[in-house]
Parts: sequence; structure tokens; C-alpha cells
Amino acid sequence: MFRHKGKGRTYSHNLKLASILSGVAGIVNITSVLELNTLTTNVTGHFAFFSEELVLKDYRMAFAYLFYILFFLFGAFASSLIMEWVSRYKQQATYVIPISIEVFILFVISFSSFLLTKEPFPYSILLASALLFAMGLQNALVTRVSQSVVRTTHLTGLFTDLGIELSQMLFYKERSERMQLSKSIYLKLAIICCFFSGGIIGGFIFPYLELRTLLIAVGLLLFALWYDRLLFRYYILKRRFRDHH
Repeated sequence: MFRHKGKGRTYSHNLKLASILSGVAGIVNITSVLELNTLTTNVTGHFAFFSEELVLKDYRMAFAYLFYILFFLFGAFASSLIMEWVSRYKQQATYVIPISIEVFILFVISFSSFLLTKEPFPYSILLASALLFAMGLQNALVTRVSQSVVRTTHLTGLFTDLGIELSQMLFYKERSERMQLSKSIYLKLAIICCFFSGGIIGGFIFPYLELRTLLIAVGLLLFALWYDRLLFRYYILKRRFRDHH
């Protein structure tokens, strides 16, 4: 899912990557909404709230929304910076550090409910900012690995592209063109369904686990890392076996 890049990357790789990580994003988003009353997988709404608080002269909350926006940006910046740096030394492991940081953040936050108070400051703001940082990390990672084919943390652009491609299905008659469009539509539907499923599952589990619902997202990320490494070892053993025979 993560290792293959360029011409070596297939539709199947993108579909697996999109399915797992969009599920992670859905879980993180619903957990933060229910516990922190904050969306943490995109910053579009935060720009509107930032503008509103400035107009209302509630500068403390305006600063909080600005904090959210900047932390998502910083997460994307950090992810790309790490991947660029690691690629100079070990090309196949560029994804490991960003995913590991995301796992660490989600794991720590899942056990940090004791920090929350009735006041929105300061800990709930910090926890939401950390989740936005983690989602910025994930979105930049997926964007780079898939060469901008997959986005997993927000759906606005996906619905726009999906609408365009559904309309094109009415006009494209060539079999190859329709197959390519169908694959792209199926990929986007998979992301949307997995994001939605993550939100539903997280929503049902949250009353019992609260912030510890994030441990499900941690489990999915660890599975993605394990699966990629297991598959890599399988191909190495297969190649060695073939060489000996």
C-alpha cells in the first residue's frame, strides 16, 4: 500500500490505502466531534468560524480556530519534510515515521480525557490541535504516496470529482474510457463509504469508550504498517525461492 510508487503503483494499492486510512479519518472525526465539539479532518469550516469570531470580537476563540488551521498545515508540512528527508537514505521506508507519529498522537490522546475540563481552554484546544496535526500528517502522506490520487481526510473535493465523473459516464462510449472512469468512481465511493463507516462505528462505540475510541484508529494504522511489511517479506521470500530454483 505504502511502498509502491510511480509505475509500480496499482489501482489495488490505492484502493487498500484509501479504504483503511479513510476509515481512520472517520473515526478520528466523530470522536473529536463528540468529545471536543470540533471537526479535525479538515479546516474549511474552521476558516468560517475564525471569521465569525473575529467579527464578534471573541479573539480568544478566533485564536483557537487559527491554531487549528495552522496545526493541520504544520502536520502536512512535517509529513512531507520527513518523507523527503527519509527518501534520501531509505526510499522504501518514507511512510513509517509519519504513520508512527500519527499512531503515537492518537494513542496518547485516547488516554488524556483527565485533561478535559468544562472550559474550552486550554486542554481541549490542545487536544483538537494535536488531532488536526495528525490528520494533516496523514493527508500529506497519502497524497504523496498515491501521487495525489487519494485523499482520505475530507470529502468535499471527492464529491465534486465524483459528480464530474458520473456525468462523464453519460458521454464516454469507449470501453477503455468507461473502465477507467468506473475504477475512479469506485475508488471515490470506497473512500466515502469507509469514512462514513468509520464515523458510524466510532459513534456507536464512543458512549462506551469515549476518547479511547481512537484506539480503533490506532489498530487500523498498525494493521496497515504490519500488512505492508508482511507483504514485503513475502515478496522477498518468493524472489529468493525463485532464484534458488
